[in-house]
Amino acid sequence: MKRPWPAIFIIATSFGLGFTFKSIISNSPKTDQKMKKVTGIGGIFFKCKDPQKMRDWYKANLGLQTNQYGAVFEWYQGADSTKKGFSQWSPFKEDTKYFEPSKKEFMINYRVENLEALVEELQKSGVTVVDKIESYDYGKFVHILDPEGNKIELWEPNDEAYEKMGKEMGAETTK
Repeated sequence: MKRPWPAIFIIATSFGLGFTFKSIISNSPKTDQKMKKVTGIGGIFFKCKDPQKMRDWYKANLGLQTNQYGAVFEWYQGADSTKKGFSQWSPFKEDTKYFEPSKKEFMINYRVENLEALVEELQKSGVTVVDKIESYDYGKFVHILDPEGNKIELWEPNDEAYEKMGKEMGAETTK
């Protein structure tokens, strides 16, 4: 009786190579996966005649815990419910230059991941990037324009540093 070793060896080798090849392919980076872009609202900014009066009104009537910059909303991130996240609410004087070149009365700040890669992708798509990325302890920022000229602030947050800064200022968050 002949031994089936050559056949078993060929089958086992084919299985092993197939398994190895599949593992290599499944562990390699996927180039067709889309980069995560906006992860949430980072803030709402708007123009008004008297920012202090607006902060006081929102505090008295809607319960916002305001400070000299507006209010900070504290929440917990869905992907990791132990990690805090923050969103900023800020009234600006109606003659502020911060919203320029937009002529609009508001600006939205979006939370994003990997700001450098996103800006690179936006530039390739022909999106107007208004300024250069600025880095602070509490995150990185850049401004873009949408097709109607609305200025948008993109923020890659460092929520731990942002929270620390708020505590050092003695600011309370709105929960």
